[in-house]
Amino acid sequence: MALLSCSDITLELGGRSILEGVSLDIEQAEVVGLAGPNGAGKTSLFEVLSGRQLRHGGDVLLNGSSIRSLTMRERVEQGLARSFQRPIVPASLTVGETLKAARKAFKPEPSRLQLEWATEFVRLRSSWDQPTGSLETLERRKLMLACLVVRQPRIVLLDEPASGLTGSEIDEIDLIVRNLSQEYGVAVLLIEHRLELLAMVARRVLVLDVGTIIAEGPPDSVFKDERVRQAYFDVPISADDLTPIDAVT
Repeated sequence: MALLSCSDITLELGGRSILEGVSLDIEQAEVVGLAGPNGAGKTSLFEVLSGRQLRHGGDVLLNGSSIRSLTMRERVEQGLARSFQRPIVPASLTVGETLKAARKAFKPEPSRLQLEWATEFVRLRSSWDQPTGSLETLERRKLMLACLVVRQPRIVLLDEPASGLTGSEIDEIDLIVRNLSQEYGVAVLLIEHRLELLAMVARRVLVLDVGTIIAEGPPDSVFKDERVRQAYFDVPISADDLTPIDAVT
């Protein structure tokens, strides 16, 4: 049984079709990439799965039970956590205060040990008392991931966690995602325009275009798919050929 699944998801906003008949399944500890051009519906799908957008057709299941009517908070309490394209980190708080607030909002009062474990897991180098407003981009991304990890999720929805990062920094995000999956059995659905990251970390990739899934499978075969070429690329790509791509931002 899939850990997270959705069936025949439809979404209309302002009389315009955003998602049409989207279905997917994600197993425990699986990392699945979600790609597609701008306006394809990727973030809108995250809005539906996370419970931020409830006015949609179709159903969403977590561990076999419908969460269609659950709010975003209730879904977090059930083990579904989500990040955003731009880390929402209060600049006035310290690293420690931010982590404590992220955990306390959904779980019992955390111990210092639990919070420090989260920072060590993501290899956050910033000091416990450092204001978040002074963090560099990579450290802010890591803090965002630590805020998810400290909630002990079963599945995380990551929206462009490598945005604004470069080569070695992307490798650090790749390692965190791998460890979430391989060490702790957390499933990951990952939106990422950095296609080399998807090729490294995802077992499967789904490609959305104009609100529908047009391809699904291993990264190498998906990136060669003619429909994907037409929607996303000018030429076919293999996983071995991937280099950082910022064409779609």
